[in-house]
Amino acid sequence: MQLSKDPAQSATASFAEFIFTGAEGVVINIKAVTENDFYKYHFLTTGSAEHIEQLKNRNGFEQVNDKVFDKEEQIFDFLGLQYIEPELREGMDEISLAEKNLLPELVKFEDLRGCLHNHSTYSDGLHSLKQMTEACRDEGYEYFGICDHSKSAFYANGLSVERILQQHIEIDQLNTEMAPFKIFKGIESDILHDGSLDYPDAILRHFDFVVASVHSGLKMTSEKATERLLKAISNPYTTILGHPTGRLLLAREGYPIDHKAVIDACAENNVILELNAHPYRLDIDWRWIRYATSKNVMISVNPDAHHTGGLHDMYYGICAGRKGYLTKNMTFNALSATETAAWFSTKKAMLKV
Repeated sequence: MQLSKDPAQSATASFAEFIFTGAEGVVINIKAVTENDFYKYHFLTTGSAEHIEQLKNRNGFEQVNDKVFDKEEQIFDFLGLQYIEPELREGMDEISLAEKNLLPELVKFEDLRGCLHNHSTYSDGLHSLKQMTEACRDEGYEYFGICDHSKSAFYANGLSVERILQQHIEIDQLNTEMAPFKIFKGIESDILHDGSLDYPDAILRHFDFVVASVHSGLKMTSEKATERLLKAISNPYTTILGHPTGRLLLAREGYPIDHKAVIDACAENNVILELNAHPYRLDIDWRWIRYATSKNVMISVNPDAHHTGGLHDMYYGICAGRKGYLTKNMTFNALSATETAAWFSTKKAMLKV
């Protein structure tokens, strides 16, 4: 990027602002402040305009400029507020919650114990199952979930029944070699046009968990999309609803859905909701996470990794989850490997097979 030689700038005794415009039109805004004013300006420039405007209405706000603070928490305490994490500063109800000390402790990246919904060269991934599992283990996780594409996703080399069996044999071997690290047998089963899952029940029962996702027929009305998802959610083999709207940020709008109806169905059927951590997806949108967790629907932060580097996308999922008030206890893959295995086993035990 080439920056303009004459950046716009403004300055006071304690504050200077430099605005650069790159050749591609990208604007870089650099604010320079004195050490004593760092936390004050960080406080004043972090958050939406609505958030800052609401803060201005609080008693004591005008006095903030006259004081020196050693950390942001001191500023919120001075204003009579619980500390508001930067991700929550959206001008919604965070200030009223902070007045009552009701803001939750948000999930942290370090809380994650496992990494579910990943792909390998069995379908359209770039790295082998062994390479993916070793990379996951080396990142410090306790477990890995493989969810290669199902047979209807022929464009993604979806797995035939024979190749599922081949993969399961390899997983058993790797679990023996890599213990106590655990690999869970999963599949990303396409939600077909009528809402049914790819593969018959006789095949689905062999997986530890099933991520149900829409990949085709994306041009739907809200009624059709919602109906399709509701049928998939009601399928007793569905464990996780994958990227619920199918959106690709900056490239493709998601199909419209009745979010409340979908989330309510997940609650009724004990289905986990995916927060797809790929930065082009971040689906489900963070604005719906609070409603989901209020209904006791757990969120699984999944990278949808198609190569070893994709495992790092978990970070972006946590960032989005924190904006949605996601806590550790409502994050499914903050469970240990033992707890996750028990959850999957309990879910399967409830199947009428």
